[in-house]
Amino acid sequence: MTKMLAAITLALGVFAAPAFAGETTVTLAVRNWYCAACPHVVKESLVAVSGVSNVAVSDKTKTAAVTFDDTKTDVKALIKATTEAGYPSFPYSEGMLWP
Repeated sequence: MTKMLAAITLALGVFAAPAFAGETTVTLAVRNWYCAACPHVVKESLVAVSGVSNVAVSDKTKTAAVTFDDTKTDVKALIKATTEAGYPSFPYSEGMLWP
């Protein structure tokens, strides 16, 4: 009985895994953010990346929280998008000293 329960639990976990895979959120610290237009440009550069589903920018902290499908894109592509728009970025960590 225990072996059967373990097998069922394992099988359900394998089938449920694809439902959880894909959606990831990362916060990027963004450089060269000095004017009122900057948040719009940063947001639009990230929204244009295939697989991005949501972008929330903060003018106060100069960050962008990006939710994306990690089967379609990755953090490297997000960084490339902001950098090409003139706003180099990197993953933000809680407690990081930032202007």
